[in-house]
Amino acid sequence: MAGAYDDRDGKIWMDGKLIEWRDANVHILTHAMHYASSVFEGERCYSGKIFKSLEHTKRLHTSANLIDFEIPFSVDEIEAAKRATLDANGLTDAYVRPVAWRGSGEDMGVAAKRNQVHLAIAVWEWGNYYGDAKTKGAKLDIAKWKRPSPETAPSQAKAAGLYMIATMSKHAAEAKGCSDALMFDYRGYVAEATGANMFFVKNGEVHTPTPDAFLNGITRQTVIDMLREKGINVIERHIMPEELEGFEQCWLTGTAAEVTPVGQIGDYNFEVGAMALDISASYEKLVRA
Repeated sequence: MAGAYDDRDGKIWMDGKLIEWRDANVHILTHAMHYASSVFEGERCYSGKIFKSLEHTKRLHTSANLIDFEIPFSVDEIEAAKRATLDANGLTDAYVRPVAWRGSGEDMGVAAKRNQVHLAIAVWEWGNYYGDAKTKGAKLDIAKWKRPSPETAPSQAKAAGLYMIATMSKHAAEAKGCSDALMFDYRGYVAEATGANMFFVKNGEVHTPTPDAFLNGITRQTVIDMLREKGINVIERHIMPEELEGFEQCWLTGTAAEVTPVGQIGDYNFEVGAMALDISASYEKLVRA
């Protein structure tokens, strides 16, 4: 599937039924468009099975609750809808995007309690998020924007509004010839990339930032479990920017990124080494098991 995302053949599930792709539209006064009252998930289907599907659906509900609305479909109903959408589009390997939002209604200000909450699910074919970086290593810029304090925004919600600074940072990175950007948090600690968590290797141990100001990704949790099963010591802690110079390897994790080695962050270089390549291969095997 190629072309603009609003002009494709296929079906999208929307509020309980499958409709034509091009008909999946909302009104210009949709609350989410004006006030970011929207949450979503990014999932991948491998050989007909969505990896960690139930965990993603439960997190969608959690995200909605964190930004103060209820999704009018149960976990089981959403699971069935994802399967129906994949089947309707004839896809067994695909990216899966559920999104829930406050629509248009009687309210058109900051408050929107009287507006209906909607849910849609779209699926499409999507290859490597970072192109050939899985073998060569991604190149990252260092973002000027920082992840906010949990007292400022609900950092454990996968909410649309939290990605505004991520989009700006990724655009700035791409303008410099980079694939993505490393973001610090409000305290100046290493946090994450714009849509992926980060891991570093030093002396045979793996270090990863504590997710207390950014999303604790499902892929992140999966990779930590995999590493520990391999007998590798994983240390979750606050990481200072100056520590980047001492790390030997680095990789990104996320549903879109999967496990992608990093070759450079700003002026710091990393080896696309054995551990990064091994965990990437092991993850690929796991999701297709």
